[in-house]
Amino acid sequence: MPSEGGLTFNQLRKIADYFGRGVLFFLETGPVDETKIYTAQFRALANQKSEVTPEFKKLIERTEKQREVYLSLLEELDDTGQLRFDPPDLQRLPLADAARTVRRWLAVEDANNFDSYRKAVQEKGILVFRSNGYNGKWQIPKENPIQGFTLYHSVFPVIFVKKHTSERRQSFTLMHELGHLLLHQSSTIDDEADLCSHEGREREANAFAGNLLVPDEFLATVDDAARPDEVSQYDVWLDRHCKHWGVSTEVILRRLTDARRLPQSEYNTYRQWRTNLAPDEHDSGSRLYRHREPRHLFGDPFVRSVLDTLNNRHITLTKASGYLDSIRIKDLHQLERFYEGF
Repeated sequence: MPSEGGLTFNQLRKIADYFGRGVLFFLETGPVDETKIYTAQFRALANQKSEVTPEFKKLIERTEKQREVYLSLLEELDDTGQLRFDPPDLQRLPLADAARTVRRWLAVEDANNFDSYRKAVQEKGILVFRSNGYNGKWQIPKENPIQGFTLYHSVFPVIFVKKHTSERRQSFTLMHELGHLLLHQSSTIDDEADLCSHEGREREANAFAGNLLVPDEFLATVDDAARPDEVSQYDVWLDRHCKHWGVSTEVILRRLTDARRLPQSEYNTYRQWRTNLAPDEHDSGSRLYRHREPRHLFGDPFVRSVLDTLNNRHITLTKASGYLDSIRIKDLHQLERFYEGF
């Protein structure tokens, strides 16, 4: 703009912040090379859903950057060979057999919850992030229908799960995204409709997740004769199984429907009844244990790699804080003490 006043530095910084860039990005000469700005995984996700807002795109970018941080930390620790992603070959296997193979691969016990499922997946070289319950840069707003996404990579892929008050819903999302990773080897973003879909790849991911969480031998222990007449009592009927397996009532009902032990109309009636209940509000998140939040958000492997690299003096306290959701230094020290107790 010759002969006119340009943007001030503060104005330029605000623009940079809005687009998730540094100020220097706007000062570079020459055309923008999209392949250098966005990875192939990001470009595969960015236009999949209409719900992908600019804020959500920044969340995807942050997730990818954290994966790169994790790889760099492992290199500093000379630990890149540990927990390497080496999935089983599922080609040409029926979905039920594929789910059975993966359950053995994960080595999960009969009794589970979201944390045990997450730990099993992470131990196979897959980072599992979960959004924050409080407002912030790592939150998926409750009004956003997106439930999770997968960033496929041949080395340390990432699964991102939306936080819910009911952790059992998170378990299904986690295994649905794992299905995309192992069956389809692709980056995928999923909303509520995808987790109920009966078409294409979403149907495959749903069937895979259902069979993994509730194998046939588990399903055989459900007493059909005890099924109540009212769908409003289904939660009570299946409560013992839900608690033991770490799944929602809907997951078991879907498996019973697929096995032709429950009429589709009954399953649909239950879903309608659940939909008409009061909304499942998200936990707003307590800041009382701020030092533990990075663990809930990024998982143990990521947090431990940051702390180990810090203890080996490969990174500074300030950098470690930045990697762990910018927690304060005193909270970082408290987090170290927390892990010393493990």
